[in-house]
This record gives sequence, C-alpha cells and structure tokens, in this order.
Amino acid sequence: MSTYTIIAGLIFLAAIFGYLNARFLKLPTTIGLMLITLLYTVAVLGLSYFDDTLLRAEAELIQGIDFERVLMDYMLSFLLFAGALHTNYDELKKQGAAIVAFATLGVVTSTFLIGTLTFYLLQLLGMPVSYVYCLLFGAIISPTDPIAVLGILKQARAPKKLEIKIVGESLFNDGVGVVLFLTLFEIADASQGPIGAVDIAVLFGQEVFGGLLLGVALGWVAYRLIKSIDDFSTEIIITLAAVMGGTVVAQEFHLSAPLAMVAAGLAIGHDQVRASAMSETTELYVDKFWELLDILLNAVLFVLIGMEMLILTFTGSYLLAGLLAIPIVLLSRHAALWLPVRLFSRKLDFVPHTHKIITWGGLRGGISIALALSLAEEMNREMFLVMTYVVVVFSILVQGLTIERVVRRLLPTA
Repeated sequence: MSTYTIIAGLIFLAAIFGYLNARFLKLPTTIGLMLITLLYTVAVLGLSYFDDTLLRAEAELIQGIDFERVLMDYMLSFLLFAGALHTNYDELKKQGAAIVAFATLGVVTSTFLIGTLTFYLLQLLGMPVSYVYCLLFGAIISPTDPIAVLGILKQARAPKKLEIKIVGESLFNDGVGVVLFLTLFEIADASQGPIGAVDIAVLFGQEVFGGLLLGVALGWVAYRLIKSIDDFSTEIIITLAAVMGGTVVAQEFHLSAPLAMVAAGLAIGHDQVRASAMSETTELYVDKFWELLDILLNAVLFVLIGMEMLILTFTGSYLLAGLLAIPIVLLSRHAALWLPVRLFSRKLDFVPHTHKIITWGGLRGGISIALALSLAEEMNREMFLVMTYVVVVFSILVQGLTIERVVRRLLPTA
C-alpha cells in the first residue's frame, strides 16, 4: 500500500469519525475520535468472523505504518510546537519551579515506583520479568501526554493557574520521559555493553540541555527573521522551517527534539515577541495555521491509536496485567507528585485539591504507545505493549471523560 494511500485512508477515517463525533456524540475531539475508532475496530473484528475482507484491508493499512517512527520522528515535533506556541509564557514562568519539579523529580520518582510495583505484580501473576524491563515500562507510562492533555483541558474549564501547571508539566515531562526511557533502554540493551554513571549523565545532559538550547536558538533565529519582514505567508513558512529543520538537527546530534520544539514554541509565542515581530495579520494567520495543523494531526493520531488494537497480541494474562497496572500508575503518580506539591504549595498558592486533580488529569496517549513499540522483543515487548495500551485507553476514555466532573466536584466555585 502506497504512502499516499495510507495518508488518504487515515484522513478519510478521521474526517468521518470527526463528523460523527461533532454531529452526535459532541465529546472532546480526542476522546470522541478514540471512542468511535475503538468501536469501529471492534465491529471490524466482529465482522471478520463472517467476512474478513475489511479486517485484512484495515490490518494492511495499520501494518504499513511505523507508528513509533511516524509519531516520534514526524508528528510529535509539530504537535509540541503548536501546543507551546499557544501557551502563555508569562503564566508558565510564574509556575516554572513547580513545573520543573513535576517534570523531573515527578517523572523519575514515578518511573521507579511503577517499575518496582510492576516487577512484583508480574511475579504474583506468574510472569516474572527482569527489573530493568519493568523500569522501562515505568518510563513509558510515567510521562503525561501533552497531545491528550491540551485538547481535553480546553473543555474542562479548570482554573487558569491549575491548568497552566498541568499543561506546562505535560509539555516538559514528555521530553524528560523520552530521555529517561532512552537512558534505561541503553542500560537494558545487553548488545551495547556496560554503561556507567558518567555515560548516563552525559546522555541525559546532552539530550535535555542540548535540546533546550537548540529550541531557544531556533526561536531567536525565527524571531529575527520574522521581525525583519512583513509578509504573513513567508513568516508562517519560517515557523514551519524552524520545526522541520530543528527536528532534523536534533536527531542528527542526539538532542531531545520534543524539548527543542517546546522551547522554540514558547520563544516564538511569547507576547513580547509577537508584539515586536508580528503584525496583527501575521499573528492571526500564524495562530490559525498551527491551530489547524494541530487539529488535523491530533485527529489522525487518535484514529491511529484506536486502530493499533488490530495488531496487538491480546491474551488474558496480558489484559489482566494491564488492568492491574492502572491503579499502580495512578497511585505512583499521586505519590510522585506529593513532594513537589508540598514544596511549592505555599509559595505558589495552589488551588485546593491540586494534587488530586493533577493526578487524575495526567493523561497518557500516543507517546507511551510509540515508546512501547520501540522495545525489543527480548524486553517482553508484546506484554508491555498491551499493558500500555490498556492504561492509555483507560486514561483517555475514563479520566478524560471525567476530569471536568472531578474539577467541578473538588472546586465547586471554579
């Protein structure tokens, strides 16, 4: 199946499912697309018992897509840049210390808590797995997904200072989580030979700080170019070139492309940059272009997530492990955020029940599935992939559908 046919098929399905959601379900786009795609996929599987023509066509479509590469190498940079571009930098800066603590200390703590509890869970289920592989699962499922979070929070009507904490954390902990996963992957990969503490520190520093510096540099160059002209079409192309070119540079020099795109988006989207470099026309068209691209890629992504079910190896034991992993993930996130919330609650005047809302509002999405797909077979790939998928589906459908209700119950005057 050609690349064009695959893209056309995905956009066609996204359009049809998006229409059904907007016309009948009226759910947040990410949730609606995910739910309809899952129902459609289940229907295709059921129909296959009588006629497997459609199932074979759908399976061919999904098998023709390298989900991990498509998301991590192509889509993620655009989505993170778009999310950061529309995030209020000044509000983010006020919450900076707490967000950094959530995105670093929170992710690392959560990774080890989930990894340790999963290690013992799998032993109880009669499926013993190496501890380092369980830590990899912790790194896969710990970061909250900004793609899922941003779309749903817009409709949850949470207080702004709470929303900015959740959005800011999800933008940055994604990059940190990917770097942590790569570091643990290097340790777990026996073919790479032993890796020492210095090697880990260098890899982590290069990815994180190198990515952030690259993003700031991209933002500064784009700002200077945009400021020197007044042509909205060219200025849009400059932002597009910053994302695409920056991603290539990050991949070439082993820097964190996600963190680079977040930094670049925040730099270009800063109110002072907009005021000094963009005309009102340019600002309007830049925002609308990236908003449209964000909507399109989100739609395709969540259709892809739903259809990934076609290629998973579901067994009773894998499903049970995935279901039992859900409370482990939630409890570990709650515990991992306890210290950062306590440290900054007085200084930053957190809204009541911030801890509970951030725990429930930390959704998982395509990034977790992409990381699970990159596991090697000897790392229990199929089992961890099913477990990840179960947690992601629960996160988006259950947590996503109820986060507004949770906010309203805990903050009735918000």
